[in-house]
Amino acid sequence: MKILVISDSHKQYENMDRAIEIEMPDRIFHLGDGEGCEDYVEAVAQCPLEIVRGNCDFASDLPAEVVMRVGAHVVMLTHGHYYNVSFGPQMLAEVAKEKGADVVLYGHTHVPLLREEGGITIMNPGSISYPRQSDRRPSYGVIEVDARGEFTYRICYL
Repeated sequence: MKILVISDSHKQYENMDRAIEIEMPDRIFHLGDGEGCEDYVEAVAQCPLEIVRGNCDFASDLPAEVVMRVGAHVVMLTHGHYYNVSFGPQMLAEVAKEKGADVVLYGHTHVPLLREEGGITIMNPGSISYPRQSDRRPSYGVIEVDARGEFTYRICYL
């Protein structure tokens, strides 16, 4: 199974469309600040979508976070703004561990990150529309789930 992980699309669809076309995912995890993109993404991707509310998703009834089992892992999806991720993912990693997750996916900073901390794999796919890292390339994440349910992670750039 291939999972496309995107965040911070902010009503811009062109790069999301490109990532979906390139990756042909089986599932999509959107980590917030889509600003109403959920119907559009579901229609275009034609695969299951999990989406959480970001700080720019005003008046949204989307969940603030989702914790779920995927393959051999427990994954926490959040936008990250409630966990001070602009100062680093340490608090987020601690919360994920408390919730029983061994993988946490977040957005908000618009800067891609992939690392392990205290037994928790932390991934921020960056922003698909408004990147803030030095090279300013739109980015997204991919998680490949093998037959044993184990994950392989990639950060990809458009």
